Amino acid sequence: MTREEVVKKINQILIEEFEIEEAVIDPTGNIIETLGIDSLDLVDLVVLIEKNFGFKVVNEEMGGIKNLNDFYDYVTARAK
Repeated sequence: MTREEVVKKINQILIEEFEIEEAVIDPTGNIIETLGIDSLDLVDLVVLIEKNFGFKVVNEEMGGIKNLNDFYDYVTARAK
């Protein structure tokens, strides 16, 4: 799966599942602050990523993810 496909799918999840406006999605902004989600939403997002991309997210690896670009890269590297 290409990075472009990953970005498109993650953004689609954010828009559909979390009702986030596409204009708010800033790849360089802090995930929680930019998207206006809380820690429970972040857990839900991880579950959706695991389900949609077919891999288990490792909590320890999530610590280095600060913005959506980091998240896109993380998912791209692990997606089937």
